[in-house]
Amino acid sequence: MNVLELCNIRKSFGSLAVLRGITVTVGKGEVVAVIGPSGSGKSTLLRCATLLETVDSGEINYLGDYVVRTGPDGQAQYSPPADLKRIRRYFGLVFQNFNLFPHYSVIKNVTDPLIHVHKRGKEEAYAQAQALLAKMGLEDKADSYPYQLSGGQQQRVSIVRALAMKPEVLFFDEPTSALDPELTGEVLKVIRSLTDEHMTMVIVTHEMQFAQHVADKVYFMDEGLVVEQGTPDEVFGRPQEERTRRFLERYSPSAP
Repeated sequence: MNVLELCNIRKSFGSLAVLRGITVTVGKGEVVAVIGPSGSGKSTLLRCATLLETVDSGEINYLGDYVVRTGPDGQAQYSPPADLKRIRRYFGLVFQNFNLFPHYSVIKNVTDPLIHVHKRGKEEAYAQAQALLAKMGLEDKADSYPYQLSGGQQQRVSIVRALAMKPEVLFFDEPTSALDPELTGEVLKVIRSLTDEHMTMVIVTHEMQFAQHVADKVYFMDEGLVVEQGTPDEVFGRPQEERTRRFLERYSPSAP
């Protein structure tokens, strides 16, 4: 069974059609990279998949649990709020801009959702958070505040916070776009280590070389459509669509 299925997703903002019938599947343990020019709908797709935006029509399900289906009237029909609350626990999301609480310490940023959302005991939550921080090389930053950390360290804390919830699939929305080039490598190294642990991930990225090396499957989006999909060898090495070729030719990849 796929961890995530998005079928014929459509989303408009007013008269602007941002997603025009997108279908994406993510298997267990699979790393899926979503690439494409700015404004192609990549981040909107992730926001729809993670319930931060509603869709106009289409279907989304996690492990067979439906978030939304298209009703008889052609419009999106979402599952009841209690079901959506449960389904939200299937996924974690790492944002472009970290989204850490500035007035919380690192350890509190990680433990707060464990205690208040997953109802873990404080001692258990702190032990889990400390273990993950140590794994990410941040054990000495547990009592620091976000403003005391580099951008790369803040993003690693964001990843720890998402991993602590033990999601079935982890989404990354341009995880290095807010970082200086010298800090990009440390975050990409962390994400690469998660692939070794067979973490299911969907990564929207402009790091082409990174996507080519870590992804199992690549979706190239343009103008709200999936123009091309396939393995990294197929999409990067033997693109079939002219739009894909033009994008890859003009794109100067960054070293991971």
